[in-house]
Amino acid sequence: MSADTLLALVVFAFATSITPGPNNMMLFASGVNFGFRRTIPHMLGIGAGFLSLLIAVGLGLGAVLQAYPPAFLALKVAGGLYLLWIAWKIGSSRTMAEGEAKARPMTFFGAAAFQWVNPKAWVMAVTAMAVYPNPNHYALTVGIVALVFAAVNVPSVSTWAGFGSALREWLSVPVRLKWFNITMAVLLVLSLWPMLN
Repeated sequence: MSADTLLALVVFAFATSITPGPNNMMLFASGVNFGFRRTIPHMLGIGAGFLSLLIAVGLGLGAVLQAYPPAFLALKVAGGLYLLWIAWKIGSSRTMAEGEAKARPMTFFGAAAFQWVNPKAWVMAVTAMAVYPNPNHYALTVGIVALVFAAVNVPSVSTWAGFGSALREWLSVPVRLKWFNITMAVLLVLSLWPMLN
């Protein structure tokens, strides 16, 4: 992989990881509602889940789904329904979850599994594996793409949890928190629109 291609890959990984999407909206809301520390498993789960998705797409899963469109449609529908459920949970939350037994942030495994039905993650993975691997050194360059995303993704998505955590004190006023959670739920639903077309 040339230095120019590697630089382009780093920029692509950063741009796609830092921009708004389902993961970042959920991390922002989790940072507000649970704080940064309790959101760390969620952040790490995103990184691990996306890494596994990226490698699977690079090793042929993307081609299988393109060859069998009903399977890809099923993933889109499952992802959309799951995001609607998460949006409802966020939008209906009225209190910060400090010490609440039943309110919990997304787990590492939940966040990792979510990547497999996250439409933005699929678009990122398919695009990265269609553009950046070198056909002459395919396995090696698939590994390089995966490593670049692993290095860039978690720090990028973590900023969203950090922003949310920084707003905790201001949002400790119940009416502000209520409208923040409703707004985040709406933005989460809207983040689906371009990816489900």
